[in-house]
Amino acid sequence: MAHLRDDALGEFEVPDYEDLPEDLQARIDEESERAGFTPNVFSAMARRPSQFRAFFDYHDALVEESPLERHEIEMLVVVTSGVNGCLYCVVAHGALVRVYAKDPKLADQLATNWRTADLSPRHEAMCAFAEQLTADPASVSHAEMEALREHFTDEEIWDIATTVGFYNLSNRLATAFDMRPNEEFYAMGR
Repeated sequence: MAHLRDDALGEFEVPDYEDLPEDLQARIDEESERAGFTPNVFSAMARRPSQFRAFFDYHDALVEESPLERHEIEMLVVVTSGVNGCLYCVVAHGALVRVYAKDPKLADQLATNWRTADLSPRHEAMCAFAEQLTADPASVSHAEMEALREHFTDEEIWDIATTVGFYNLSNRLATAFDMRPNEEFYAMGR
């Protein structure tokens, strides 16, 4: 049985695991078993079961059905979260960048200034788009899409945009709720 940490959120109480619907308990147990701990995003989103289901269903569709490599998805999350100043997502997804990319420095470079990282032209284009869509979405035009098409298929571009969009939502929720990174994330992949 998983444990939801009472200190996962600064602004709201975390629900009791025992009071959650069975499907949420099962999903939390599965993730806790896989990770070795319960990521605080599960504790946070469990406050509203219907939103929990929708949030994680969309997350799963993004990471499980994408032609992008998993480290590329996590790179997008870290760049987006760095632009937004979202501590939870920078730390949690930075850990996943380190794990999937097998690079202990990359996540920190992406979060603070992705231009300092040793990136391929493909990844530079992806990070530039993530930053622009996050910081100035109204400025995104056909020109940016064409720049991406030099490196990505339309299916990959769709997933770049949906990943950045989803994590802009996630960043805003994490910031508003004062979602705290789990201590375990800080050491992963180092």
